[in-house]
Amino acid sequence: MKQALLQSLLVLAAAGFPAAASAQAAPKAPAYPTKPIRLVVPFPPGGTTDIQGRMLAEKLAQRFGQPVVTDNRGGAQGIIGMEIVARAPADGYTIVIAVVGPWAVHPHLYSKLPYDPVKDFAPIIHVATTPGVLVIHPSLPAKTVKDLIALVRQKPGELNYGSAGVGGFFHISAELFAFMTKIKLTHVPYKGPAAALTDLMAGRIHVMFNSMIVTIPHIKSGKVRALATTGGKREAALPDLPTVAEAGVPGYESSTWTAMGVPARTPRAIIERLNKELNAVLQMPDIKERFAAGGSTTTGGKPEEFRDYLKSELAKFGKLIKEAGIKAEAGR
Repeated sequence: MKQALLQSLLVLAAAGFPAAASAQAAPKAPAYPTKPIRLVVPFPPGGTTDIQGRMLAEKLAQRFGQPVVTDNRGGAQGIIGMEIVARAPADGYTIVIAVVGPWAVHPHLYSKLPYDPVKDFAPIIHVATTPGVLVIHPSLPAKTVKDLIALVRQKPGELNYGSAGVGGFFHISAELFAFMTKIKLTHVPYKGPAAALTDLMAGRIHVMFNSMIVTIPHIKSGKVRALATTGGKREAALPDLPTVAEAGVPGYESSTWTAMGVPARTPRAIIERLNKELNAVLQMPDIKERFAAGGSTTTGGKPEEFRDYLKSELAKFGKLIKEAGIKAEAGR
């Protein structure tokens, strides 16, 4: 009787040991977040990245119960801010939100880029896709894209366009437009889109490709004239405006996108938590509505999906920049 009881106890104990050992061996997920998170925006305030970043930071702070502080680190077309994040501790407390330029264009324009968008970052999420809009100063006698092309050809070298800076996405958009239409526009680079847009409204520059989210209010006020959007289809925010391709440049398409990342080697559990919360935020009706008001479509998805998309975009822009002969030094 005693022997049978002892044997039963031994069997029960043996059965319990693996579970206990497994419980002890299982790595404990780090508590996160336990302090404020810094969201680096590698551009000055007022642009698409800044606006979207602040929307997401507000919602993330509510979900995490910790402040998410937006830190604008503009300069060198986003390179400075990207480098700051690439060199930051890989602990999940420094995040970057950036557009296509720093992620996929700059590696083909700058031979000594101080970061590698694939090796130095762990992807979190593809945030949104945003087409641009082609706008001109209202004093120009052009009502359509074809009018603008004809006007530039009548005055070769006399008309200019502004951008947020050399190597920025909308610099590339404008150069692609000039390349495909065989026209010559003089590039006037600025330190950020807000300054360029201000000078366009003042008539100091003639043409600009810019993000819809920051340009729509000025289109509606009549301070700039919109000729076309740059995406592959008409936009709900400006339904009466044709695409550049529709308006006379077949095959033209140029949409920017935003995405978020953290330093490489950030713990997987933290990346998954950030991805989960951001996917939830991007599905919120008010966020989708606010993004859509500026012409942006929220994306979301898994970190691996953005990694694959980034690699495809790197290949695409490498080919485009080479074929169009675009250079970072002074435009094409």
